[in-house]
Amino acid sequence: MPDQEQRPEDLRTPLHVEEVSVFRREVEKANVQIALITGTREQLVDKELTHVRVEIERVPIGRAIEVVPSISQEGDTTIIQVVEEIVVIERRLVLKEEIRIRRVSTKEQHQETIVLRQQEALITREEADSHSNRIPPTLPGFEQHPNPKGEK
Repeated sequence: MPDQEQRPEDLRTPLHVEEVSVFRREVEKANVQIALITGTREQLVDKELTHVRVEIERVPIGRAIEVVPSISQEGDTTIIQVVEEIVVIERRLVLKEEIRIRRVSTKEQHQETIVLRQQEALITREEADSHSNRIPPTLPGFEQHPNPKGEK
């Protein structure tokens, strides 16, 4: 072929080559501090309290019986019979006494002021400054506060 035509891709000439290099570095933008502030508040507790006490009454009986009576209930009173066996020419059951147990309930109104604790989280953010040291944040409305990192 006498005169070969040149294609446009054959006419490229590189003039300049650019290269890129990538690396990382850590930049401090800001610090975040969280302080837990515990406050207290009083709250009145007003509840009715029930007290139950037991009264025991011993009632002497001294009567002969044929069979051992069972424990019985009369309203709020539980009756327990105490039986004694005595030897006579013949054997007899004698009801010696009854023990009467009665429940007595009383109610009273009770009021007491108790202290409850409550915490709030105060979050402060300080921007990084390469020319000065860190300045601890101030908490609005509080004269003293706990410093979470122990810095002065």
